Order: sequence, then structure tokens, then C-alpha cells
Amino acid sequence: MIRFFLLVYLLTSSTCSELLSRHRRAWIISSFIIEEEHPGPFPYVLGNVKSVQDYRVNFQLFGEGVDEEPKGVLSIDKDTGTVYVHKPLDYEERKMLKLRFQSIKTQDKSVDTQLGVEITILDINDNPPRFQRDLYEISIHEQDTQGSNLLRVLAFDRDQQGTPNATFHYEIKSVSPNAASTEFFINEFGSISFKGCLDREVAERFTVLVEAKDHGEVVSLSSSTTVIIHVQDGNNHLPTISGQTGSGKVKEYETGTSPLRLHVTDKDRPNSPAWRARYTIQGDKGGHYHLETDPETNDGFLTVVKPLDFEEGAQRELKISVENEAPYFSCKVIEKTSSGLWKVDASKGAAQPHSVTVFIEVEDTNDPPIFTETVKDALLEENAPIGTWVEKVTAVDPDSSHASDFVYKIGSDPAGWVTVDPQTGDIKTVKIPDRESPHVIGVYTVVLHAVDYGNPPLTGTATLNIYLSDQNDNMPHLTVDHVDVCVSDGPTTTNITAFDPDENPFGGPFTFELLGDVERKWKLEPSYGYTAGLVKAPNVHAGPHTIHLKIYDLQRKSGINNLSVTVCDCSVAPNCQGRRTPKASGALALGAVAVTSLLLILFLLLMSVSISCKTKFASLQGVDVSGETLLKFNIEKPGTDCKLTDIVQAVSTDEVDYAPSDWHNLTDAEQLRKTSDMSTMNFHYKRNSSYVQQAALLTLLRQTLSSVQERERDLQDCKPHVYADEGEWDKVLELESIIHDDQSIQEALNDLGPQFNLLASICKQPHI
Repeated sequence: MIRFFLLVYLLTSSTCSELLSRHRRAWIISSFIIEEEHPGPFPYVLGNVKSVQDYRVNFQLFGEGVDEEPKGVLSIDKDTGTVYVHKPLDYEERKMLKLRFQSIKTQDKSVDTQLGVEITILDINDNPPRFQRDLYEISIHEQDTQGSNLLRVLAFDRDQQGTPNATFHYEIKSVSPNAASTEFFINEFGSISFKGCLDREVAERFTVLVEAKDHGEVVSLSSSTTVIIHVQDGNNHLPTISGQTGSGKVKEYETGTSPLRLHVTDKDRPNSPAWRARYTIQGDKGGHYHLETDPETNDGFLTVVKPLDFEEGAQRELKISVENEAPYFSCKVIEKTSSGLWKVDASKGAAQPHSVTVFIEVEDTNDPPIFTETVKDALLEENAPIGTWVEKVTAVDPDSSHASDFVYKIGSDPAGWVTVDPQTGDIKTVKIPDRESPHVIGVYTVVLHAVDYGNPPLTGTATLNIYLSDQNDNMPHLTVDHVDVCVSDGPTTTNITAFDPDENPFGGPFTFELLGDVERKWKLEPSYGYTAGLVKAPNVHAGPHTIHLKIYDLQRKSGINNLSVTVCDCSVAPNCQGRRTPKASGALALGAVAVTSLLLILFLLLMSVSISCKTKFASLQGVDVSGETLLKFNIEKPGTDCKLTDIVQAVSTDEVDYAPSDWHNLTDAEQLRKTSDMSTMNFHYKRNSSYVQQAALLTLLRQTLSSVQERERDLQDCKPHVYADEGEWDKVLELESIIHDDQSIQEALNDLGPQFNLLASICKQPHI
């Protein structure tokens, strides 16, 4: 069933005068009953909407189910107000329909009334509870105890929550195989567990069918899922040592041999943690043995990993036990109760592992001499004289009590500094030791041997670490004997570094001292430390120099070092030692010649225009170019003005095919081309000729004009200054009146003085 509720959410949209003149009326709205998934036939009448008034209206319906999704479900008769249903609704897709009802006056087509309508859809039991998955598959351990939560299955019913249609329960319908010692159950939350004991030897896998069934009033719906439970083998059977193979014998001081192999039996699944064996050795006081499991057969290999000594015992007794990687457990059902969990006897790790006793025979062999101290330290002074006693080593032979049954020998002596007495083991020097030797890395190591007379002879080994005390037997030296220094106008500092192989307090920091004639040429700043600063004076000429340095260590032991210094121009090469191939040198020479030639030509062109100054003042005559005006600037005092003289000497003026007066008839490009031709053409010039002066002036003016035009083009984006807004031309600024009034300009100039006449003539508009 569906209940149809109407909520009035908006009154009519009539004007205030219409509201005052509205007649009283009553609305009669029926209650509708609609069933979800109604079988039809369609359309059928849902109900009527009636209005009591003294004028006629038309009915309209809008919103969900009409002109909004789901479209075409409802409709209304505009004259009678009858509501029709055209197709079924699904509660699981939409719980409610929101619509708008309104009536329209037939007289003037105005809106009479608007109503908001909410239709709540009533659910029916048309959905069974569904599991999230159709199949569940898990693995559990055989030793899991009863009551353990194995997994949880979950179902959901799409019908209206809180109603019997959406309420359901879980139930186990079947279990395969049916084991007498195991029973599965499920609670109201879908959690599956078991009672009793799991035994993989009885069932390796269980298939459980679970059903979810709802509590619908008319009809009850259900669905099911399958749960497959795999039982992993647990260690409910103890391994047993069934036998042993091998000689059980081993030679003394022999390792890596396997004198014994143990065999086990286990009823658990092969290659599982419950089957794989783990051995334990008891009675191995010196850690001489190791038992390793064969992964294929589960057998145990007894291996000697530490040498055995016959003199300590010819026979060794060992106790070996075996257990599995997985802990042992047992479970047995005692009573099946009607409610709750069953009574079972379960234990874990309580059983004793199976053990056996084995014997290992040690066979006697020739033993090597053994040093009483395998590593020994000694202290020796650096530069000790030959024959200095260093240390003594001692060895014994387990097979003999006589020291004469073996001899001492040098095994390793990198620098050949020492020797050992073959009978006594006394060690002496045969060379003078040097602590700064490359063979000394903090310590000098000598390897010694004690070799017996057995067949074959056996050798014992010891190590002697000799620590050398330092002496001040080295002078300080420079790390590099050559440096490059750049030519500069000021002092230049170059770092020089010294080192001393001796240790503190015979090394640095050092004191540096310059020798020879270095006054006002070279100095040291600083002169103390591991690095000194060599300062070159600006007057030191380029080229090679040799500087003599005396360097002192902390004990004032010194040495003289020669430092080669090359002074060069670093702008030509990155350093003074740069080498060039003949081809590169030739290319650089050609480039230098070309650059020199260009500079010489440019210099001659510049020198061709000779500017001379004289005390007598002469006026320059202006030339009218393209209607422009050449202003006169020769109004300053005599003595600073210059004139153009001696411009060029070349061919006669007959070779010039144009005159400056013709330039106003040429384009800018032609004028620039002819100006360029004048600068490169050879022509004869007569001193003080007005024609040549005019040509030179025109060339300079064209260049200046071109530069000004370039600047004007760059300034085209600049905004002009605003002196007045549009519509305010009656308020003319004082500056504008001055600019447009020649009389005002003249009066202002009279007040300022004659020195501003030139500025006024420049700012004044030219006369065309």
C-alpha cells in the first residue's frame, strides 16, 4: 500500500488585489492505495482531486513520475482532476515521488493554486536476502580449537529495512562429508564455527551450504551460498627415529665429513611443517657437530664442523632427539553435549620427542704445532738499528713433548724487516724499520709458522702486529711544485700547501718563509698553517719565476722547497700551461692578423676626421635638408668650439655624381646608401671647401636623425601627459598658453636671461 500525502508549500502567485477578491473554496483530495510492482492492467485510477469554487479551473501535475524521471508513471485529467497510474513502481529504485499540483483559471489562464505533493512508496516482499558472494573458500589448521571463528558470511535484503520483508536468519543446510567428530554451526551474525575436533586424516575438505531466509508476511524468500573449508595438516603425529647408517668414525682435525645419517618416520602429510623433522644434539660441549635435515627424505645428516682432538677422547657420546617444525597437538572427543560446545581432550606440545644415543669414534692423526698466542702485539722504535730484538713466540706440538720436533719460520714479512730463530722463536730486525713505509697501515704485520717433521709436515700459524713509534725523520714538502698566477693590476694571492709524513707532534701546522730577493715582489699572507697564501705584487712581470721556500714543522725541522711560478694573462688562456696544436696556433695567428687589420682600418677611418680646437670662433653654415632646419649652437664663449678639418684625401670631386642639395629628392634608403658610399669612396678633397664640409655635416646629421627616430619608435607605447580632460578646454593651462604665444615666450625669456635663448630656439616650432 502507498499512502498519498499532500503538503501545501506555495500559495497562488496572484497579485494582492486578486488575493483580496478571491472567493472561499474547499479542496477535496482522496487517499490513494498503490501497491509496489502492481500487475495492472494499466492505466488505472489512483484517485481524484476536487475543488469547490464558483469558477472553472484546469488541473495540472508536474515533477517526478510525470515530466521527470521516472517519466510517464502518473497523469491527471485537466478537467476532472482524476489521477491515473500508467506503469508499476519499484520500491528498491525509488522510495518517494515529489510532485507539484496546480490549478489554472479557465477564464484568464492565471494560476489559482499550487500544491506540493510527496508520494511515499509502500514496499512488498519482492527481494530475497542475497549473499555478497556465491562461493567462500578458506583454509584452517587442524589444530584449531572448537568455537574458533572460521569466517563470516554476509547477506543483505533490498526490501524496506525494519519490516519483516527485510528481516532474515542464517541456517546451515548441509555439510559434506559428515564427520562424526566435527559439527559446524552458524550464529545470527553469519559467523561459522565448529564443535569437536578436526582430523585431516578423516576429512581434508568440508563443503558447507548456508541459507539466508527472510520473514515475509505473505511469502518467505531465501538464497544460499557455498563455503569450502580446507583443513591444513597439523602435527598430531610425532616423528620417530627408525635407524641410522654411516661409519660413525672421523679423523681428528678433519671437518666437513658426515660420519652418521639418521632416518625418521612420520604419519603426517609429507613436506608439510607437521612432517618436516628438526633435530637437536645433546652432549656436544665444544660445538663440533651440526645436524641438517634432508628436505626430500627427512633424514638427518650429522656433520663435523669443528675439528676433534684425539688426545681429548677417542670416543664421543651424543644424544639426538627429533621433533617437527609445527608444534605437536592432540584432540579427542569425550562427550557430545546437546547445547554449547562438546567436551574434548586437547593438548599442545605435551609429548616428549623421540631420542636415540649415538657414538662417534675419533681416529688419531699427526697434529700441527700450536702457538700459545696466535695473535701477539709488539712495540718497536722507528729507525731502530739492525739486530734489535722485537718479540718472542712460542709453540707446542700435541703429538710430542720435545720442542725440537718443529722449527719456526717467517710466513709473511712484506718489507723483509725481521727474522726468527728457528729453535727459540726470538724475532730480531734485519733492516731499519720506517714508519712511513707503504707497508705500514697503522701497524706492520708479520705472519709466523711452526712446521713439524711429520709426513706430511703440518704447520701452525701465528700473527705478530708490530706498532712503530714515530720519529721526526721527514722534512715538510710542498704538495705541488708549480702554480700559475694571473697578471692583474692589484696583488694576487695563490694558495700553496705543505705536508709532512710524520705524525703529531712532528708534523704541521707549518711555518713558511720566503728566501732570496722577494722584496716588493712576493710575500706570504698567511705564513703559518697547513696552507700559506703566496701574494704577487702588481709589478711582477709575466713569465716563469722560481721561488725558494723554507718550511718548518712544529719541532722547527725545516726543508727548502723550490716553487715554479708562471705569471701569464689568463684572459687569453685559462691557465699558463695551455698547449695548442700547430694548426690551432696557425688559425689563431690568422685570426689575430684579421682582427688587427680591422682595428687598423677602423683607426685610419677615425683618424681621417681630424678635430682641432682653436681660440677663434667661426660660425657653421646650416644646410636645409628636406625642409628641416639646422639650428646654430655656436653661441658659447670662444675657446671650446671645434671644426672639421682634413677629412679625407682621395680622388677628385668629379667622381661624385650628386650634391647635398639633391638629397631632399631622395628616399631615406637612397640617402643612407649614398652616405655610406661617401664614407668608402675615394675622392679628392680641397682644404676649407664648403662642399666637403656640407657633405660631412650631412652624414653626421643623418646618423643623428636615425638615432632620434629609433628612440621615438621605442617611445610610441608611452602615454602622453594629460593637461586637461575632455570637455574642459575652456580651462586652458598656463603652460599651453605659453607654448602657443610667441609674445609670452619672449617675455619669459627676457626675465630668464640670454642663457636660455638657445633652449627656446630648440623648443620653438620650426618655420617651414
